[in-house]
Amino acid sequence: MRPETEQDYVEFVTHQANALCRTAYLLCGDWRRAEDATQEALIRMYRIWSRIQRKGAIGAYARKVVVSTTLDALRRKSSQEVVGGDEYFANETDRSDPLALLEDRIVIIKALATLPPRQRACVVLRYFDELSVEETAIALDCRPGTVKSQTLRALEKLRTHPALAELSDLVVRG
Repeated sequence: MRPETEQDYVEFVTHQANALCRTAYLLCGDWRRAEDATQEALIRMYRIWSRIQRKGAIGAYARKVVVSTTLDALRRKSSQEVVGGDEYFANETDRSDPLALLEDRIVIIKALATLPPRQRACVVLRYFDELSVEETAIALDCRPGTVKSQTLRALEKLRTHPALAELSDLVVRG
């Protein structure tokens, strides 16, 4: 890789790695796994960085790779252990994470963990990463209609989650 191209990659990672890791965390509920998924995604991107740069939309591609890597890890993990088990939601507070400032962060993360991976990804990308339906569909490599239906099902499930019902400040809207 040429030095200027490598510098562009380093600059991208410097500015985007935390946001990508936060997305991965919201998908899997475990900082260590999120960091591993983000690292794996960044390695994959490094290998083809020149091609990614030529095509543009680097941020969207990075998000897609992180989501894909995280969901792959969740699929592998699901055959070995329970997704969203209490051991993944210990009271680890990372002050650089804006969600850590919320008093009800653990409740929200546990509620997200009750969703199937695809539904969880739709909710995270739509409401935490604030992507449009179309951008979410691109990140998940599916149709916009799939995003809408998966999001609807996820929100219906979250509305009935007992712990979320107790949170007066949280309003889940479809």
